[in-house]
Amino acid sequence: MTAQAVVVGGSFTGLATALALAGRGLPVRVLERSEPPPEGPAGKAAELWQRPTVPQSDHSHILTSLGVRVLRRRAPSLLETALEEGARLLDLMDAAPPGTGRQEGDHELVALAARRPFLELLLYRAVRDLPGVTIEHGTTVRSLILDASRTRVSGVVTACGERIPARFVVDATGRRAAALSWLAEAGVPVGDDLTGPTRLRVFTRFYRLKAPGGPLPGPLNRGNAAGGIWDHYASVVHLADNGVFAVSTGALTSDPATDGLREPAGFTAAARLSPYVAEWTDERVATPLTGVRVTAMPPNILRSTARPGRWQTAGLFAVGDAACVTDPLYGRGMSLALEHAFRLADLLEARPEVGRAQTEAAVRLADEIHRPWYEQSVHDSQARATLWRARMAGTAVPPVPPTAPDRPALAEVARAAADDPAVWRGLTRVLMGLSTPTEVFDSFAFRDRVRRSHVGGAPAGRRPPTRGELLAALAAEEGR
Repeated sequence: MTAQAVVVGGSFTGLATALALAGRGLPVRVLERSEPPPEGPAGKAAELWQRPTVPQSDHSHILTSLGVRVLRRRAPSLLETALEEGARLLDLMDAAPPGTGRQEGDHELVALAARRPFLELLLYRAVRDLPGVTIEHGTTVRSLILDASRTRVSGVVTACGERIPARFVVDATGRRAAALSWLAEAGVPVGDDLTGPTRLRVFTRFYRLKAPGGPLPGPLNRGNAAGGIWDHYASVVHLADNGVFAVSTGALTSDPATDGLREPAGFTAAARLSPYVAEWTDERVATPLTGVRVTAMPPNILRSTARPGRWQTAGLFAVGDAACVTDPLYGRGMSLALEHAFRLADLLEARPEVGRAQTEAAVRLADEIHRPWYEQSVHDSQARATLWRARMAGTAVPPVPPTAPDRPALAEVARAAADDPAVWRGLTRVLMGLSTPTEVFDSFAFRDRVRRSHVGGAPAGRRPPTRGELLAALAAEEGR
């Protein structure tokens, strides 16, 4: 059997996995359905790159502190290239409460401002140039090659009938999680996924600053972003590379009154009512690059391939969104994919023998990486949807049980973080993926600080429009 690894899917996760595996001397063959990206300067090529198989690529993304930490430790040259090509490191300490002093570990509180196509393009070029890596475009995988017992993978079959042998097969097909379909078609039982709805749709528009090297139009009050997630909608600015930024506005999928956000005039009206967002859409400081792009957010999903407790097919590994999808509003996807890719490569190097021990270790790893964020995302999605539905109906907000006993709600933590540096630091480490919710939110000392800090007080900062004010602005633009 060949010693190569076959990575199915050449998007961000697949490329990261190829980079990690190749760094350990393993030959890698990446099979990707779409065409290669355009050549030329990264900033411009990212704008021209059409991604029909990755629809979320057209929306704003962030690389949280976890993702930056992975790049610093595992792929420093990629991070260096990104910065040279126009990405920007954001110091999250700039958004800390006044008087917050720096502590050990605060150097990790950074985020990378870059469009997903921009960062993915640089990752593609880095992987393409590695010895031992082959990227094949226009290639669709149809099925798996299994042994007689159907318990071990030994390769894949393409749509053209080519049989490609492999020691390892990595499913990096994103939200499709195609390996589950391949297994089912081969008669291999697959477990049930855990799911939790987001009930969210997002409207996104990209802009370019007219003075990219000058001061920002307004403060990044969220550290890596400007804006907020309020009691009936969200509106957030994400700074990207080369003077580009995105404004994303979120609303319930079941809220037809916000359909006016699809149109540039309505989208702009909502942005200009939104605290910390308004100044970014002033025509004197920024020019729109795109129309308004709309997408329904996928549900939170923890795949059966990422959960211990049942036999998994040996030699087959799901990574990134193929293992777990979390609420995109919180921007964890790319960072978790990087973490998973490199830690899986570590495991396969330490346990090269394909079999039960390797498989169980890989499933435990996926569960360790993803489960805390899946559980927190399911709770946060439910809490947000419950609040927004109540505001839409004009009814009382029903309680949402915490993910763990006595764990404070995210909104309660955010209020306390406005003036308590310790709470702010803990919250930021969770939001940026550096610490799990259990590690921070379930600490007795942390919970005590949260509950002693202005319990029941109004959130700090500028006030967003009421639902009535937002809908009136949308109706006025529609009436024009």
